[in-house]
Order: sequence, then structure tokens, then C-alpha cells
Amino acid sequence: METVSNKVSVTQKPSWSQIFRGERITLTCEVQEGEGVQWEYEWRTPQSQTFRTKQKDWTITASISGDYSCKSTPTDDSYSATNWSEALRLSVSDPPKAQISRSGGTLTCSVNPSSSGWSYYFYRVEKNQEVLTLQNTDFYSNREIRVSQGGVYRCRGGRGEPVYHTEFSDPVTIVDAVLTFEPEWSTIFTGEFLTFKCDMKEGRTDDWKYTLKRSDWTLYSDVTQQDFKITFHNKSHSGDHQCCGLRKGSDYKKCSNRVSIRVSAHKPKAELKITKSPVGGRVNLNCSVKPSSSGWSFFWSRGEKPSKLLTRKDADFLSNGQIRVSQGGVYRCRGGRGEPVYHTESSDPVNSEEPVLRVSPWWLSPGASVTLSCEVEHVSAGWSFYWYKAIPDLSHKSGSYSYELLPASSNGTADNSYIIHGQTHTAGYVCRAGRGEPHFYTLYSQPHFVWSGDLHPSASLSVSPDRVQHFTSDSVSLSCEGNSAEWRVSRFLLPDFLSFCSDWGTMNRSTCHVQKIQSSNAVYWCESGSAFSNAVNITGHYDDELLLLSPVHPVTEGHSVTLGCKLRTENLLSKVFFYQNDTIIQSESRVEMIIPAVSKSHEGFYKCQSSGKESPQSWLAVTCQEIFPVVLSMNNNSSI
Repeated sequence: METVSNKVSVTQKPSWSQIFRGERITLTCEVQEGEGVQWEYEWRTPQSQTFRTKQKDWTITASISGDYSCKSTPTDDSYSATNWSEALRLSVSDPPKAQISRSGGTLTCSVNPSSSGWSYYFYRVEKNQEVLTLQNTDFYSNREIRVSQGGVYRCRGGRGEPVYHTEFSDPVTIVDAVLTFEPEWSTIFTGEFLTFKCDMKEGRTDDWKYTLKRSDWTLYSDVTQQDFKITFHNKSHSGDHQCCGLRKGSDYKKCSNRVSIRVSAHKPKAELKITKSPVGGRVNLNCSVKPSSSGWSFFWSRGEKPSKLLTRKDADFLSNGQIRVSQGGVYRCRGGRGEPVYHTESSDPVNSEEPVLRVSPWWLSPGASVTLSCEVEHVSAGWSFYWYKAIPDLSHKSGSYSYELLPASSNGTADNSYIIHGQTHTAGYVCRAGRGEPHFYTLYSQPHFVWSGDLHPSASLSVSPDRVQHFTSDSVSLSCEGNSAEWRVSRFLLPDFLSFCSDWGTMNRSTCHVQKIQSSNAVYWCESGSAFSNAVNITGHYDDELLLLSPVHPVTEGHSVTLGCKLRTENLLSKVFFYQNDTIIQSESRVEMIIPAVSKSHEGFYKCQSSGKESPQSWLAVTCQEIFPVVLSMNNNSSI
């Protein structure tokens, strides 16, 4: 092969002295005085491999250090070639890692080992890590930025086309300034104040000058104290609050989180609610602030014109917002918080008295009216009385009622009695009293009932065993039927204690199972969400007593009824005496008495005697037989 005289040389782009593994480098084979000649090029690598190219530029991915050289051959004379060029040495290093350093709010990025040609990229580490731009960061230079937002920052370098990136730097953390306020109330009312504190979380407190802003309004600027006492005079003072700190002697600045404060223009008002306490003769008073907010202490007073606050001598303080009192009267409360104390408006007054409702008669009779009377302990002029029908509320397992005003009772009655005409079924009633301006009320009375023994298709109660008197060791089932899928069984323990099956039995769908009957005289009935059933009287007696066996429901005229006499031991009774209204009506050896066709004259109290023992007496009720009218149909041709 003939050697041509042209000299060749190898150059590189970019002309970096330090190359890193993975970077793309373009090598160029230059032929001196080779213009006008078409050349082909041959390359020799550090591994002594050779490659041919038609172009003088050859782009490689750097992998190892070593010498690169080239030579050229005219395309029209493959037997001629230049000599090999002097070798170009490439120094290839392991991939570099960026380093980030911090001075105040200034972050500086560099590449180690040091080399040229780098552009620098800064990142704030969040869920979506994106490179910081001029829109969200102050760039001092290619490698230096200033930040005011706290967070975790990293950087890396990049150079070449396509860009070759270094490894990320280790992270550096800038702690945000923190703005807090005390007290930590969610809602502020006009006239209250808060104390804000701006904590820069680095350096000493006096290293900084502080600024506090509300939205776009500067409240304090370049002050040396980090605490700010702000009074909120009106609703327009609502908004986001933020503080910033400027480090003295530098331009390093950073800002805090934003704190949203909502100011209510309306002075809050206390709300007082009263509930019956489980402790006899007492009531619980519960005070709260509307609209709801935190930080309140509560102050209590008694009397229609309060002038003195209650102390622990006057009431049991159960918690900050609840007391228990035994003395009747008019009570108020109000809330207060802060220093000096900011007070709410006082609550409306409530009266802790519980009136007593009396019902007469207890058991309905055909055509009779029912009289309700409402008795207030502290009787004085000016009371109005309000009368309500009790509606069963089955949503509460413990048993409760909602109240529906009776006709002509919406404005109250001056008289403390109220007469109901035409009542035919079991019903419950309550009352309360009110007076004053503004009007305040007593508690609702305990519910009282008027009972009917007559069965009704919409709601009825049956008893098994079907009798009035039971031994205390007997189990009894009380079953509800009617137009409802949900029931509860109620018991009124004479003279005035109301309870429910969940207190003394087990309610299974529509039946209440009682394991043992209490020694008592009680009235039982069923309640659905809209109706009361008939009521039955059931009495419990000790096992050594003699019982009269009589039906629990009224007997219809014309039907037969059987009365019996029984001992728990089931011993045969030698001779039994049956009495109606204390008059003996049968004296035989039989333990039963049969009345084949009952009439109204058979209604009354019955009892039995045997073996020196006498049963308690029970009422046998008799109802009239319904008479259905006969309809006579005649046509025009009929004659009578």
C-alpha cells in the first residue's frame, strides 16, 4: 500500500478534559490539505479494534480510558492511505455525583470530581419531583439558587446532547418557619385577640427581623419580636396569616405556613339544656356555645334577675359544661374565655321545676271524659299550661316519647286542668308550664296514661298464661299484634313508675319474655310508633299465697267465663269459697266457678278462700256485646 503525504489528526467534541462513563463523545479525523478529495476513515480504539466510516465524525459512548487514532484513504484509490494519526487520549471516569451545599437560603450545586460544561438542576423533593424553574425559584447563577420555602432539596448536573446527568446529590433540608397561635380556637369572635408566634426553626430569635401579613395586608414589618398580639375587631379580619423572617446582615429570607383565621361578626350565645338526672329529685344542666367553638369555661346563675354566680355550695359541678342541681328555679349560663375574659351572651332562662301530671280516671269507661291536671311546686301568678299527647319513640332503646300539642293548647291555658272528651283507647299525656317574657318553660312532666282494656285491631296485647294473678316464680309472655313491625312493651308500676321490657325482660321481635314476675301491681301495654294497645293489669304474688285465676281481658256479655283458685304446690283444695265484691257467691268442693253467660251484673272484684287462705282480689271487666243493625231491603212491589 502506498502512503500519501497528508497528515491526519484526531479531535474531540465536546473538548472536555474529563469524560465520564456513558457520555457521548464525537471524534473527528481531520486530513490536512485534503480538500477536493473524497476520503474514507479508519479508526483504532484502545482495545486495538478498527472501524471504518465514510464520515470524518465518529460518535462513541465513552466506556474505558485509552488512545484513539485514525487514518484516511482516498475513495478512488484504495491502495493509498495516510499514516496513522497521533493518538488522542480519552480519560474516562466513573459517573460523577452532584454535591449540594447550603449557606442560609442559598443552595450551591457542584460536580465531584470537578469538571467543566455542566448545567445544574435543582429539585424540591415532594410526591412529584419536578425540576425548579425561574417561576418558583430565584436563580443567582447556573449553579446557585435562593429558596424561602422549607423542604428537602437535591440537585444534579447535566451536559451534552442528549443530556448526560450525574447522580443526584445527597439531600439537604431547609426547615420551614412555623407560625402558631394561641389560644388554638377554630372560630374567633369580634373583640377577641390571639397571640401569634413566628418560629424560624434555626439560629437565635434575635438573628431575625420578622414580618406578619394577613392576606395582602402587612400587619407588622421588620420587627425584632417574634410574638404578635392581634385583636380582631370585625369580620373583615378573617383570612390567611403568614410570617416571614429576614436574617440580619444577609438577604436570607424564609416564610412560614399559612394560618387561616375565621372571624364571626355575631357575638355567640350560650345554650342551656336541662335533663332529668338519674339521681332522684335532681336535674342536670348542660351549657354550650352556639356556634360551636372551643376554649370556653361556663358560668351559672339562678333567679329571674341573676346577680350572683353559683358556686360548689349551690350545685354539683360535673364537668366544665354540666352541673346538677336539686333546688328548683330559673337558671341561666354563659361562656367565657381568654384573658381578660370575653363573655358570650347569656342563655335563655330555663326552669328546673318538673310539674306533676295527674290523670283521672286511670281506666277508661264508655262515655266518660278524662281530666288532666298539671301541678307546679312553686305556685304563683302568670303561669300558662301546655298539654301534649305522648307519641312513642322506638328509636331509643331506653324508651322515650315525642310530644304533640293537644288542640287549643298551642298558646297555653290559664287553667292548670284540661278535659279530654271521647277518648276510647289507651293514651299517654304530658304537661309543662311556662311564663315570663321572654317565655321560659318548666321541664316536661313525666308521662302519665289513661288505659283501656278493650282490644283494638291496630294494636293489641295478649298474655300467656292468660290470667291476672301470677306467682313470682312464674314466667310470662306478653305478645303484641297489630299494624306494626316494631313494638315495645311498657309497664307502669303502680303508683307511678314507668319502665320498659328492656329493663326487666327480653324483647324478641313482638314478644316480651319475663323470666320472673315482680311482686307488684302493674299495668302492661304495647306501643308501636303510632299506637297504644289495650292495657292489662298483672299482679305478682309469693309462692305461698293463694291465687284467683281470672282472665286478663274483659269478657264480652253473653260469653262464659271460668274462675279458679290455685296454690303453687298444686295440692288439692278441699273446699273453695268464691266472692264477688266481698259477697260469697259459691261454696263448693270444686276449685272452679263457671259463669255460663256473663252480664254487666257480673262485673266486679272477685277473690277466693280455701284452707284458711284468701287470694288477692282481681277485677273482672265485662264489655257490651256489639249489636249490628239489620238492613231491610224492599222493592216497589213489596207489601207489608
